[in-house]
Amino acid sequence: MTPNPRPPTDPWLRDLLLATRSVAVLGASPEATRPSHRVAGYLLGGTGYEVFLVNPNASQILGRPVYPSLGALPVRPDLVDVFRRPAELAGVLEEAVAVGASTLWLQLGLSDAAVAGRAEAAGLTIVMDRCLKIEHSRLVAAR
Repeated sequence: MTPNPRPPTDPWLRDLLLATRSVAVLGASPEATRPSHRVAGYLLGGTGYEVFLVNPNASQILGRPVYPSLGALPVRPDLVDVFRRPAELAGVLEEAVAVGASTLWLQLGLSDAAVAGRAEAAGLTIVMDRCLKIEHSRLVAAR
């Protein structure tokens, strides 16, 4: 993957999404009205990704098992899709690095230049303030 362009270009995002095989949805919610629930449902509904849901306060979402942390996943996720509070992003980055994730994807409304710099220094690709569902449906599913 080429270095992160700022802002990311459509071809760069498309290449990233096509290279991704496994996604961990960190902060997946059992509540159907929550964005993380809708994104998880979209990802599970035919994107071809191996999808893992992460939430320490749930055991099952969308009929799938839920893991309490990234470290509890049975595989190394390629991409960690983050639905967490901004104050938790530094810890999320540490967890993503520890499990060997390749990409840290911060959902709409989440952006942190210091976390982005640390992610890139650790060798992760970072995408901020973008919705994985929107970008996938726009750049990959629409092809």
